[in-house]
Amino acid sequence: MKPELRQITSTPQSSFLVRMDVGDRMLNNWHYHSEVELLFIKRSAGTWIVGDHIGPFQSGDMLLIGANLPHCFRHEYDHIFKGDENPGETICIKFEPGIFGSQFFNLPETEQIKELLLKCNYGLKLIGKTKKHLSAMIDKMLVASPGKKLVYLLSMLEEIAESREYIPLSSKGFMQSPGDTDKDRIKLVFEYTFNHFNEKILIDEVATLLNMTRQSFCRYFKNKTQKTYIQFLMEVRIGYACRLLIEDEKNVAEVSYESGYNNISHFNHQFKLITKKKPLEYKRDYLKMESVTGT
Repeated sequence: MKPELRQITSTPQSSFLVRMDVGDRMLNNWHYHSEVELLFIKRSAGTWIVGDHIGPFQSGDMLLIGANLPHCFRHEYDHIFKGDENPGETICIKFEPGIFGSQFFNLPETEQIKELLLKCNYGLKLIGKTKKHLSAMIDKMLVASPGKKLVYLLSMLEEIAESREYIPLSSKGFMQSPGDTDKDRIKLVFEYTFNHFNEKILIDEVATLLNMTRQSFCRYFKNKTQKTYIQFLMEVRIGYACRLLIEDEKNVAEVSYESGYNNISHFNHQFKLITKKKPLEYKRDYLKMESVTGT
């Protein structure tokens, strides 16, 4: 099984894509594409996988994804299937890395943008004032003329490059060539883990998916992702637990169980390893931040 290759075709009016997706149109699977993608999560929440990174996302998050970097977004049920009652919304901008022409990156003025497009091969989460300013520009971009959209795109890339307000997500060890057989194998592991993380998972079972022994699989996974499979599984479970804590009125024991843990002490220990906080501290700090920022 291969990651799905998505083709984005240009139109006579535009050389790149600007699109809003609402509700179930946000659904996607593990995929990659030759375009760079700037994604603004206007209203939604869930868990994203970007390369070998996994973590929770929420309304207001923004991500710059490089060409051919596999990724997927698992939106929470209510944002996808709740009908017309406040559905989720995302805005995506997709463009070829060479959209500005072959000589563009030879200009001294574009050195920082050239560097940015190399860094986004690992996936960049935008933060700070830059993210807030760009969200307003993206809204305007949806209704702008084709020429103005191109101006907005260049302005946004320049602002991101100059501010450097971003956090790399995926590790260098994950990067491979498109169509690499290893990428197909990683997809199998990710999909199986995402579908069964709240159940008991045996490493031997996962190794069997790749026709490997337990020892060979553990070496392979560590080599490709720079982390053990147990670490990865823990991140998947704790990422899901974070969403439950901040969005649902469940107690810690319920969150622990629904995230795949039968022992609440073990859950508390792993939660603190990942987030550096106890579950209730994490929820308290998130709610405090939410009240301050209004997001």
